[in-house]
Amino acid sequence: MTTIPIRPTAHRCLLFAISYSLLAISCSTSTDNYLEELSSSTTDTSISGGTTSGSVDTSGNLLSFDVSWDDASDSDYTDATDAIPTDSSSDDYDDYVENSSFGSTIKIAYNGTTATTTGSVTGVSIATDGAHVTVNSTVSGVAYELSGSTTNGSFKIYSEKKFKLTLNGVTITSTESAAINIQSSKRVFVVLSDGTTNTLTDASSYSRTVTDEDQKACLFSEGQLIFSGSGALVVNANYKHGICSDDYVRTRPGTSITVNAAPKDGIHTNDNVLIGGGLIKLTTTGDGIDCEEGTIDIRGGLLKVQTSGDASKALKAETDISISGGTLILLTTGDAEYDSDDKDISSPAAIKCVNLSIDGATVEAKSTGSAGKGFNADGTLSISGSSVVNVITTGKQYVYGSLDSSAKGLKADGNLTLTGSTIQVRTTGGDGSEGIESKSTLTINSGEVAVYAYDDCFNATSAIVINGGYVYAYSSGNDGIDSNGTLTITGGTIVASGTTSPEEGIDCDTNTFKITGGTILGVGGGTSSPTSSACTQRSVVYGGSGSSGALFTITDSSGSHVMSYTIPRTYSTMTLLFSSSLLTSGSSYTVYSGGSATGGTTYYGLTTGATYSAGTQTSTFTCSSMVNDAGNMTSGGPGTSTTPGGNTSGGGGWRW
Repeated sequence: MTTIPIRPTAHRCLLFAISYSLLAISCSTSTDNYLEELSSSTTDTSISGGTTSGSVDTSGNLLSFDVSWDDASDSDYTDATDAIPTDSSSDDYDDYVENSSFGSTIKIAYNGTTATTTGSVTGVSIATDGAHVTVNSTVSGVAYELSGSTTNGSFKIYSEKKFKLTLNGVTITSTESAAINIQSSKRVFVVLSDGTTNTLTDASSYSRTVTDEDQKACLFSEGQLIFSGSGALVVNANYKHGICSDDYVRTRPGTSITVNAAPKDGIHTNDNVLIGGGLIKLTTTGDGIDCEEGTIDIRGGLLKVQTSGDASKALKAETDISISGGTLILLTTGDAEYDSDDKDISSPAAIKCVNLSIDGATVEAKSTGSAGKGFNADGTLSISGSSVVNVITTGKQYVYGSLDSSAKGLKADGNLTLTGSTIQVRTTGGDGSEGIESKSTLTINSGEVAVYAYDDCFNATSAIVINGGYVYAYSSGNDGIDSNGTLTITGGTIVASGTTSPEEGIDCDTNTFKITGGTILGVGGGTSSPTSSACTQRSVVYGGSGSSGALFTITDSSGSHVMSYTIPRTYSTMTLLFSSSLLTSGSSYTVYSGGSATGGTTYYGLTTGATYSAGTQTSTFTCSSMVNDAGNMTSGGPGTSTTPGGNTSGGGGWRW
């Protein structure tokens, strides 16, 4: 089946088959079990022509995207713009080197095991020990420029004032300490000279130390680090972190920073990290970016992180993370572990924070270790602004004593809200591997959200609310959509496929299930029944069986097509829920198996507006109630009835 947009326009990319050369997201030859399920399908009917999106039958392409790190495409990304603030009252004003004056320059040229200093400034003293250079400064307005190469040297500075540090094609390797050690709590402008590559390598253990002084990174600063310039910085960390500030770190557009390796974090701060742009690549054993007390604010650029340590996070903030632009590729390969300090399990994650906001950005995440999370928010999680999000987790459940933790795609302890974005999630790690989970309320307002999960695709503790958009759920081991509280659907197109009994396409236990709009298809071994007293749009619940690839169709009394659905797997006992404004009071409908549908619009196997050539009639029903029965229905719980048009008690129910 050809995949084209559900709402095609000239400027839109292929829906759910998005190709970004800079992201290296492509269809793969995955051997996951869900592809085996699909590849074994046999289709005895056909849907042709029209507009289609997604695939659920014999094509084997169900959410088979991948997320990978492709350095060949680094130059293809579009960086953020960088307007220099001119208002001195602006929060950003002092972070721009252009708004400061540096009238004096001292140049330090490294040459093997020695270093030569050019220029002198009153209030600045410089001492050298081979190629280890130590600067003491008590004056403002001084710029330092480093060049040349050393195989055993360093740059250390004490300063009471802010200063500019230009890296002009310098290579510093230290066998005794940090490569650059800034013992100053003031702002430091690190300028990477245009067209240069600057390489810093520290020792695996530090012997050149001073009591009560810190130097826990290859490039360490007590104060703020602000990176600018279009040159490149390459960091090889052997002791602890790659880049560390005990204050905050900021990058500007055009900057290129690569941390090839770090035993701990790529970028570590006590306070904040602000990525204004640039190309940043971090390969670490610990976390990619870790803010101990502050926030991470990403506004543009291309950020690529790969972590390998157990319980490592690509992005970790003690408080909040805001991503309002740019492209992120975040990979974690470590497993979960037991944290003896917290006495709890700590899981790896692409993003870990309190509140997470993604607005107008592209974020790709893949976690392959046990209990790995894509996004893990202790508070709220929101995705909006035409963002593109692709998340994969493959890790199994991690168990420690009586504790356990499972892989999740998107997880929030607070409210989780999705608006106007294109989101794909695939979680294949077995028990507990849920796609999108909120411990409070999950709301989908608009956009396109597709989830394949072993466990529930969508799960919420308090409520699930769908107000619009295109929502697809395929679970290989549990429910498609599962609310432990209420479920409300006011609009949108929803296709939810749960596995066989006792699992369901749509499940909200016996809580209120309210439908007031939208086109809804849920299929599984059972279903929760809409609450008649709460609904304003009619539904039908069909009971029977279904074969993988078979076409299920409803037509009205005139023979006009209402819907067709290509059943994605075999159900010996199948319960199918359908709701649409096309089901009207008092009208009669016929259910068919087989036949063919031509034209119309197809969304993951659900076709509307087609021309139908009839197959075999299996049932009829009349919309005499808000919720109606068809086929072979049996009572499954409170609020249900074996008779057509049952569920008049007003309570949400379930059927099988």
